[in-house]
Amino acid sequence: MNEPLRVQTREQLKAERIYDVLRRRIRDLELKPGAPLRKEELALAFGVSRAPVSEALARLAEEGLVDIFPQHGSFVGKIRPEDVREGLFIRLGLETQAMRDVALARDPALLARLDANIAAQAETLRRDELSQFYELDEALHALIFGAVGHPRAFRFLESARAQLDRVRRLALPGGGRPEATFDEHRRLVEAIRMGDGEFAAAAMRAHLLAVAASVERQLSHLAAPGRD
Repeated sequence: MNEPLRVQTREQLKAERIYDVLRRRIRDLELKPGAPLRKEELALAFGVSRAPVSEALARLAEEGLVDIFPQHGSFVGKIRPEDVREGLFIRLGLETQAMRDVALARDPALLARLDANIAAQAETLRRDELSQFYELDEALHALIFGAVGHPRAFRFLESARAQLDRVRRLALPGGGRPEATFDEHRRLVEAIRMGDGEFAAAAMRAHLLAVAASVERQLSHLAAPGRD
């Protein structure tokens, strides 16, 4: 059943734009944990009133990316291990099931898009463009999950992984993880091509458990004495 069409007001569109920009900057660690987010300055920077800024910050607070303290202001949220682990738990459940369904469907058009993504990933690794590699990583997972056709579940997944994304940005460059991630992505695509739902689900589970191990190492580093 299709979702009802929602028409956004001009103010909602402004809030959406601010949310997207701030979320990307927080995720990419351009805005560091604990950094102040002053509504007046943001409103001036975006050329809007305070209302859409407040709406965007409220959405980011729901995802744990912003902490709002009445009478004190808004700040980029800390990286909290419990939130990161919860995001991993949700990803493991939702993406493993999605992988099973997508493999059973074995859609040629989806496989063509995934093959193009894998080829682009290989090129970014060759050029050592890790930021672009990360974008393609996200796009690959979005293609797989988007193919199951559950938009509300997709929005829930995106919200759940918000905290996780920051730690993955820290973890990705180290220990040969980009190359290992690429190999895991290739196995995901080949598992879908085989059309075996259980094998494909196992491939996704193995990939996400490898992600979890990398993230746990980074969390341990962040928890070391002398770090915030």
